[in-house]
Order: sequence, then structure tokens, then C-alpha cells
Amino acid sequence: MIVIESAIFVEGITAQEIFDFLLGATDESYRRWWPGIHLHLHALERCENHIGDVFYMDEYIGRRRVRMIGVVVQAERGKKIVWQLKRWRVLLPVRLSLELRDHNGGVALRHTIRAGFGGPGRMLDPLFRLYFSPKFSRAMDEHARTEFPMLRDLLTRESRR
Repeated sequence: MIVIESAIFVEGITAQEIFDFLLGATDESYRRWWPGIHLHLHALERCENHIGDVFYMDEYIGRRRVRMIGVVVQAERGKKIVWQLKRWRVLLPVRLSLELRDHNGGVALRHTIRAGFGGPGRMLDPLFRLYFSPKFSRAMDEHARTEFPMLRDLLTRESRR
């Protein structure tokens, strides 16, 4: 199992604001968040309580362009979102989770990517290391630490309008 995790604290934003933004995003709002880096984030399908929502995401992580389809497999209002990645209609053993907790005037958040099989499929996990390399892990951590303060700034600007 490969785990890439970033723990961040961002002042001046709430967990619910992050939750609502991500699950209600449009390409336009996503591009305003981080112009030139965030390219697309929009729902392809919507379901009740967000479980089963299907999102298309397209962004740069470091120099790598990452395009993915994510199915929301867990959504706890203002607390947690988990997307399972999908390729060619097949759910992959890759999950992206965002755990949120309001704390001292801001949000403590944990951004985690887990990739790998359980059981005998673990033999294939080294293939994931080709994609989720140490270089990608560092770029992902830097990306997460940069983007969430930028989201706070975007939401603050837009609430003043």
C-alpha cells in the first residue's frame, strides 16, 4: 500500500466551506482557485447525499498533468470526502480522501492518497510506485500545502462581492 499524506492547518476557513466548494465545484470556480494549475473539476453525475457523485478532475501536480475520474464513496458533511478513482469504467484501488476538522478559527485537514491492493493483489503494488514516486509525493505535498490557503483567499474575496 502506498500512502501519500499531508496534514495542514488553514486559518480563516471552515470545514463546511471546503466541503461545499469541492462537491459543488464547476470548471470556472476550480480555475479561479488556482489559475493555470487547476484546469477542470466538475460533476459528471450527481447522486443523493453526494455518495456516488462522479467527478472529472484535471490539474497539474508539480510538472505532471493529472487527469482522473473520481467517484465519491464517502461524504460526511463538513468532515470528510473520499473519492475512489476510476479508469475505463473500472474502480481502481486508489482513493483520495480529505478529512476536515474545524479548530481554533480554521480547519485542520488531512489530504491522503492511498493506492494498492489487499490480499494477493499486493504483488502488483510495485506498479503503483512507478506513478506514485517519491518525486510525485513531494510535489503532491507541496501542492496541497499551497492550494488550501489559496481556497480560503478565493472564498474570502468572493464573499465580499
